[in-house]
Amino acid sequence: QQPCHLVIRRYRPADKDTVLTLFSTGILEHIRPCFYNAMTSPLYLTITSTLCVVGYLLGSVFGAVLFPAAWVGLIYYCCHEVYATVVRVRLRNDMQDIPGNFLSRPDDCFWVAEAEVGARAQVVGMVAVVAKHSGTEKYGEMFRMIIFPQYRRMGLGFRLTQTAVDFCKERGFSKVVLQTTSTQMAAVVLYSKFVDGNSQKYRLRVVHTVASVHMLSADKLASPQIDCKRATPAEP
Repeated sequence: QQPCHLVIRRYRPADKDTVLTLFSTGILEHIRPCFYNAMTSPLYLTITSTLCVVGYLLGSVFGAVLFPAAWVGLIYYCCHEVYATVVRVRLRNDMQDIPGNFLSRPDDCFWVAEAEVGARAQVVGMVAVVAKHSGTEKYGEMFRMIIFPQYRRMGLGFRLTQTAVDFCKERGFSKVVLQTTSTQMAAVVLYSKFVDGNSQKYRLRVVHTVASVHMLSADKLASPQIDCKRATPAEP
């Protein structure tokens, strides 16, 4: 489905229901990749195989199936609860009052992408920036980058990111920081487009769990450095 017209604008109170649905959908879709990564890791594969053998040695083919099945179910439940908890908490807190939490200060902003299909306008994506302070340094944190699946691969993610970066430049931020889980390779590829490929210190290095994008200085704000660090599962 190709939108005939697409605009990026500030959030309006009338967008709330769609934005909350988009947020929930975007967070919960990480459950399957998280589960897949866990179950294909050498440690978890070893545990699954061991439980299968133990069940068989106990003299029951049923046990050889039941034990690993219970283990797999437990892992899926844990993956589901990690992201479901994020949704429950955020819907009760900052996402419940978007104007108050993201639009009440001049250095914060929340945008939505609106597609017009025929005569109907629909919110299909979003992103937010919140000002942060570290000593005398002021920088922006970009998050809540989510797009409905059917509107991806249309350049919308790039446009939303560019909107956030331009906003940070206008506010004089020294850098922009974001986090994305390493399973979100599409997001990592997107943010790598903002990297200065001619400079070694702007290399994209995805290692462990979370990739962070840092703008080195105000005059290089369009060329983020992407580094990685260990962290708990990040939110969009």
